[in-house]
Amino acid sequence: EKIRIEIISLGLTESRIASDETIQQLFVECRLYNFLAEETPLSLPKPTSGQRIHYNYSNVIHVDKANNRARREYLKSMLLKPDLHGDSLRFTVVSDPPEDEQDLECEDIGFAYVSLREIFQKKRDIIEQDIDVFDSQDDSAVIGKLKVTVEALHALRSVYEECKDD
Repeated sequence: EKIRIEIISLGLTESRIASDETIQQLFVECRLYNFLAEETPLSLPKPTSGQRIHYNYSNVIHVDKANNRARREYLKSMLLKPDLHGDSLRFTVVSDPPEDEQDLECEDIGFAYVSLREIFQKKRDIIEQDIDVFDSQDDSAVIGKLKVTVEALHALRSVYEECKDD
């Protein structure tokens, strides 16, 4: 009764992000709809072209009936109403200002998505897979690859079985 998310590593392509001197440290936030945002505890130095930075961060979102009814209801509605936009986990790559420039804001530089509905339909979790990171200023431009694991199939099946019982 849980969804396990792992943020493994990030690599950047040649893009405005790679050449932007003000972007030095990066962390990744993961959000499920409007419930939950988790972020990697560390921000790491921006990788150079062809290199990856490794977060090896893992998190579990509990969706059991007893304690997490709202999340469960959300998953139910997502499986039953295909037009619902919030069917994805959203990963946000965020630029963390350097220690000596704390007056600067954290800035969202890119987004990546994993569709929970797709995991359910294809009947397979995403295991150590590279997903495209799209530029926050131009969502047609890919600025990098984020390697993630999303284990949600078991929880989604459980929620779906419950839908059929209702």
